[in-house]
Amino acid sequence: MPRPALAVAATLGVGVSLIPLAYLGVRVTDAGWARIAEELFTARTRALASRSVALAVLVTGACTVLGVGSALLVTRTDLPARRLFGVLAALPLAVPSYVAGFAWVSTFTGVASFEGFWAAALVLTLVSYPYVYLPVAAALRGVDPAQEEVARSLGRGPWRTFLGVTLRQVRPAVAAGALLVALYVLSDFGAVSILRVDVFTRAVFTSINLGFDRTGALVLATVLVALTALILLAEQLTRRRGARYARLGGGAGRPPVQLRLGGARWPAALVLTGVAAPALGVPAASLVRWFGEGVSRPGSVAQIAAAAGNSLWVSLTGATLTMLLALPLGLLAARVPGPVAVALDRLAYVSHALPGLVIGLSLVFFGINVAYPLYQTVWLLALAYAALFLPLAVAAVSSAAVQAPPELEEVARSLGRRRTYVLRTVTLPLAAPGVGAGAALVFLTCMKELPATLLLRPTGMDTLATELWTQTSVSAYAAAAPYAALLVLLAAVPTWWLSARTGVLARGGG
Repeated sequence: MPRPALAVAATLGVGVSLIPLAYLGVRVTDAGWARIAEELFTARTRALASRSVALAVLVTGACTVLGVGSALLVTRTDLPARRLFGVLAALPLAVPSYVAGFAWVSTFTGVASFEGFWAAALVLTLVSYPYVYLPVAAALRGVDPAQEEVARSLGRGPWRTFLGVTLRQVRPAVAAGALLVALYVLSDFGAVSILRVDVFTRAVFTSINLGFDRTGALVLATVLVALTALILLAEQLTRRRGARYARLGGGAGRPPVQLRLGGARWPAALVLTGVAAPALGVPAASLVRWFGEGVSRPGSVAQIAAAAGNSLWVSLTGATLTMLLALPLGLLAARVPGPVAVALDRLAYVSHALPGLVIGLSLVFFGINVAYPLYQTVWLLALAYAALFLPLAVAAVSSAAVQAPPELEEVARSLGRRRTYVLRTVTLPLAAPGVGAGAALVFLTCMKELPATLLLRPTGMDTLATELWTQTSVSAYAAAAPYAALLVLLAAVPTWWLSARTGVLARGGG
């Protein structure tokens, strides 16, 4: 595809994701400066900002440590049962934050009070660290082995080579994963609501749902946009210009050097077990506890099956639309670096930090006033998913394209092939695994999304997520358990595929 056409297509994709931001700007501007100042410059807003930032910083730091450490142990060491731990480290991604919150609260009901800031930090860390683990594990399997071999030939040991050479090569994956975690925490609604933590997303929901103060809620949402812009700026400033991450050659048949843990092998396995046990064990135990009673209700099996079918359909539609919009932007960021690509890439992340409730409200307004044929259809919900999850797809596409050698495309161009032909026969096949991983991740995240789904689903269409929320909102844990269990099981399929994409399930993995 010619570069101007690629830039136009990327701009179109970003424009779709910015529809909620445009709505937010119009409504907040209409409120007037006096109303904005009345809402912003208060002790409550300062408290919400400090608590939201503190939660994002704490969870992002913890997820970075757990994600990088797990990826290192699983892909580059002689850890016992590496393939098993590779799957266990990815599976928490299949557990929605509100399911995890529901599981922890229902487990401790009558025993202790499990709520507040630290409870939310624990739950969000346990469900979010795969956002760092998966890209880092994939990057560790795909880095150029030649650079490590050069370092070893110069007398560096395996650990010095890893710290000085390998980690630098996977730095984009670490940064991308940490960025996704930070934005996920800022936009999370389910866990913080169940665990009663006053952050911006909960305040926005309360203002709209209980206080009927839509303008005040949207003014608070603008603070989330500002925080997102600061995070994106900080991440951009840490990027190294001119760095190269693609292999110089095919790299066939040269597995990376395995680091020996020695006496730390079993302690390391014990640490990973200590992470997987609460991340997976508590939700599993809670769901098993309530599951039997829930499916015994008259008519419940048919209701669960209908909700599951609806979840699969809307998630597939949303993932397809998101990947179509993300493909040109990801290729532009990887192949045509520059101010335009950077600006579009950063703009794609802005809506990702908005609460799904704000996304839903904006698209209700958009559907009624601009695109009425889409109102009350699955396609408007798919548009919301695209606005929310475009960065996940873009990151997957651009990461795959960055690690694909551009020299192959240059050779094809030197033979007289057109850019469109090169894109179709060289670039896309090389990036296909990354594109597939991005599609699986977006599909998984669409299945778990709650607030926008509550607002935008067509009348009479219930998904597993909305049914789960309906039941847990009235503490009907037994009725909620079957929906939660099936949601986790369905989400585990793309999660398993994503873990397979990291290479940890290959032969010799433990």
